[in-house]
Amino acid sequence: MTQSKLFKTLLTGVLPVGSVFFAYAATAQNTSEIGVGLGGLTYKGELSPHYQFRNNRPALTAFYRKDVSAPITLRAGFTAGLLRADDGNVRGVNRRVAPLAEYRNANMKGSLLEASGVVEYNFFDYHDRHDKVHFTPYVFVGLAGFYASTQTASSTNPQLDRKAGMLNVAIPAGLGFKYALSDHWNLGLEAGARKTFTDELDHINGKSRGQDDRIGNPHDQDWYFYNGLSISYTFYKIRCPDPSQEKGKKD
Repeated sequence: MTQSKLFKTLLTGVLPVGSVFFAYAATAQNTSEIGVGLGGLTYKGELSPHYQFRNNRPALTAFYRKDVSAPITLRAGFTAGLLRADDGNVRGVNRRVAPLAEYRNANMKGSLLEASGVVEYNFFDYHDRHDKVHFTPYVFVGLAGFYASTQTASSTNPQLDRKAGMLNVAIPAGLGFKYALSDHWNLGLEAGARKTFTDELDHINGKSRGQDDRIGNPHDQDWYFYNGLSISYTFYKIRCPDPSQEKGKKD
């Protein structure tokens, strides 16, 4: 898929999500949040077939939440971070480097920018200060667009050397935990996966630029993950009674 088609796909998907987000944000729950977070980005693909905590690289996020109801929250966010992977970290039997990773001997590094819109489901109303429960676990799912600029190199397979950027879409999903420190300040912990629609984050797919099936898996796509801590500030909107409703009650 070309970058122009990907951009059109991104707009087609993100604009409806964005319009729904801001339409709901314009209507009426009484709380909203703005916050920032610090965490790590991790890549999963040919150079890291499984999630590896050691591949975490620094990432920052900023977000805005709007509570549609007690359980439902809409969130828009931006995330920026680094990506890294190395065949030398892929272990096989006897804790030795796996044969394919040893043959390929490649590494990847780069950066990623993401814009996302997600729906969160909260199990408790942690904003209700009359309740003794001031925390909630939550799950989320949504749509994201991202731009990744990565470079792959190999000292033994120079055909793998490549540096390029790409625009693509991803499906974010995961879980988290929110805790209200006070009426306004909140802490958060979140872990989530991003299912992409590309096998080019690491520029290795086993079917292009002279690559073969020994180099990569042409039937799999890349993933990336974000996990981190956040702090946010809650805004409360005080709603005045509707004069027409008040008049109806008096009559």
